[in-house]
Amino acid sequence: MFHSHLVVKLAATLLALAGPLALAGPPALAATAAAAEPAPTPCPSLAVGRPGASATPAPPALEQSRREVGGAALATSGLATPPEAPVPPKVTATSWLVADLTSGDVLGACGPHEYAVPASVQKLLLAAAVLPKLDPQQVVQVTREDLDYEPGSSSMGLVEGGRYTVETLWLGLLLNSGNDAANVLARLGGGTGDVRGGLAAMNAKAEELGAYQTHAATPSGLDGPGQYTSAYDLALIARACFAQEDFRRYAATRSAQVPAQPAQKAEGYEIFNDNQLLHRYPGALGGKTGFTDLARHTFVGAAERDGRTLLVTVLGAESNPARGWQQGAALLDWGFGLPADLSVGELTGPPGASVSAAPGLSAVAGGQGEPGEPTGFDRAGALSLAGVAAAAVALVLVLAFRTRYPR
Repeated sequence: MFHSHLVVKLAATLLALAGPLALAGPPALAATAAAAEPAPTPCPSLAVGRPGASATPAPPALEQSRREVGGAALATSGLATPPEAPVPPKVTATSWLVADLTSGDVLGACGPHEYAVPASVQKLLLAAAVLPKLDPQQVVQVTREDLDYEPGSSSMGLVEGGRYTVETLWLGLLLNSGNDAANVLARLGGGTGDVRGGLAAMNAKAEELGAYQTHAATPSGLDGPGQYTSAYDLALIARACFAQEDFRRYAATRSAQVPAQPAQKAEGYEIFNDNQLLHRYPGALGGKTGFTDLARHTFVGAAERDGRTLLVTVLGAESNPARGWQQGAALLDWGFGLPADLSVGELTGPPGASVSAAPGLSAVAGGQGEPGEPTGFDRAGALSLAGVAAAAVALVLVLAFRTRYPR
């Protein structure tokens, strides 16, 4: 027999269970699910001491949909590789990515969407943004403002008042990582008469490419407030660069001549490509190196082997026991050793209208409601759980009534 006191007790239990769920909604369930998720697979790494660096403002929070750009498997702070793939080589880099430059397939990555500081590989974004806008044969006169960069940092040796072709400036930028050349090219490419226009063009290009974790504060990659990128974004940017014929030619140039400036009594000289991958790795197509105290060693390189062209991006590396380009070379070797049909994601452009703002320009936490108030799906989920609980209680009462008072 169905006793009334049991009905009341069961109904009270159901309401007690449903109450917290109805109030908390899906976030409570999501927290429980998140706690049950396995920890990210650690990236194979070499234990090295890292010198302390000056503090930098924390980058903005990144919503989950943007962590999954390129594929859900890439939304990890750890290792993302195909199950069939061998373990990648151990490196000191804090994040990296290997991709097929032609197809865009991502072969493997470590923390692909983790924020990092770019150093001079940021110059690739400058190339992606303004190289198509400039005539390589245009002659440009260097101003005093163009030579305003951090003393002791890399330069191609421009002199105030000197006159150089745009092509010479690109060679100085990519071979010698010229911060002076970066200032001139940003001034020209931005169309505003100063580097601010170039920076605006760079950030607009990052948005266009879907590199939503990238923000340029300096055209050269010298550390600046709020400047960051990711291994995935850097691969998008590098792929856009290698799609340009002029860039491929500049990046593969081993040496170039900087002309004399008679009016300034400056002799001409030769510059050499400082990307050792180009000199020491068979099939290398070039790329870009970088270093600052904050960013540590950064690297981008591409190479061709057996009809395949692969790209590697490396961020946050130390130079011992292997330099940045050597770590990139080891990762390229690993990628070339994989079957061509293996991948964990893809280098993709903007995912349609579903993404409308770059991270860093808007906060993504909190939604539209008041703090602690469910919004959107959260509110609907809370109401649906409350409805389920109420329906369950009603069903119990109906059964009790029918048992005690049958028709």
